[in-house]
Amino acid sequence: MKRHGNLYPEITNFGNLLLAARKAQKGKRNQEVVSKFIYYLEVELEQMQNELESKTYQPGAYKTFEILEPRPRMISAAPYRDRVVHHALCNIVLPIFERTYIDDTYANRLGYGTHRALRRFTSFARSSRYVLQCDIKKYFPSIDHEILKTLLRRKIKCKDTLWLLDTIIDNSNPQIPITEYFPGDDFLTPLQRRRGLPVGNLTSQFFGNVYLNGFDHFIKEQLKGNKYVRYVDDFALFSNDREFLAEARLAMEEYLASLRLILHPAKSQLFETRHGANFLGFCILPDRIKVRTENLRRAKRRLKRLKTEYIEGKIELEQISHSIRSWIAHLKHGDTWRLRTKIFEDFVL
Repeated sequence: MKRHGNLYPEITNFGNLLLAARKAQKGKRNQEVVSKFIYYLEVELEQMQNELESKTYQPGAYKTFEILEPRPRMISAAPYRDRVVHHALCNIVLPIFERTYIDDTYANRLGYGTHRALRRFTSFARSSRYVLQCDIKKYFPSIDHEILKTLLRRKIKCKDTLWLLDTIIDNSNPQIPITEYFPGDDFLTPLQRRRGLPVGNLTSQFFGNVYLNGFDHFIKEQLKGNKYVRYVDDFALFSNDREFLAEARLAMEEYLASLRLILHPAKSQLFETRHGANFLGFCILPDRIKVRTENLRRAKRRLKRLKTEYIEGKIELEQISHSIRSWIAHLKHGDTWRLRTKIFEDFVL
């Protein structure tokens, strides 16, 4: 396996830092902290470059908040300056790992995404009798730092780049506590191992794909699971052979244990595809694709709230229009013509 060195000069190159700043500011130029950074852009980037080259760079404190939909989660926002560093790092390092990913993992990849994953899932569901659909329990809070660093070192040997990767990982803020025991653990092991990555970071998305990359190859190459789709920690394996899928689940659980991960007991099920499978907000049936009721209700509540805020003068019309366009584009991937028409009718101002 080829390991890559001499990456750090590319990461700290002023041109790369400038590109990273432009990526980080997309959609955020009106925020005060971003505007100030842009105003002093050259000074900020030169200081950042000096800190990275001298290894005096230290990430700032995260701002955390909880979102309740689609499920309760703690989101951690890194300071804007750190987000620029994350982009600079990923500009150089991410392509190295991207070349090792299988074609059927779809999250946080340019040219992939939810809609392409949905089409692939639908194709497999309609050509297979059974599906083993799984979810990893508390995925990001469970990612083990030591294991993650080992996986990164399989492709990277540049010591300076590894220093920056380790610095970002080590400065992850505390996540929800996870206490799970695995073979070989003693009573204190779960308390002694550092784990958890902040949801909301570009680097966390990257690390999340790296962490399960070996698992993807295991399913494809060792289990010979040709009909397999993964989106973050939600994955599915399809087959006409129920016994194959039952045995595959046991093998998956054993492999995931080596990563100190476990399957969600309630969200990991083996069933016939004719009953319909939920994936990325849709229910995929043999003859149609429906929007899940929960997702539809959530979207309607959001659009209703936006309309009220517009009437009260709190937001501009364009913000509502953008949300409606995004939702309509999402719905187009299901059999939802009447539903899309009704949304336009309900939200005419």
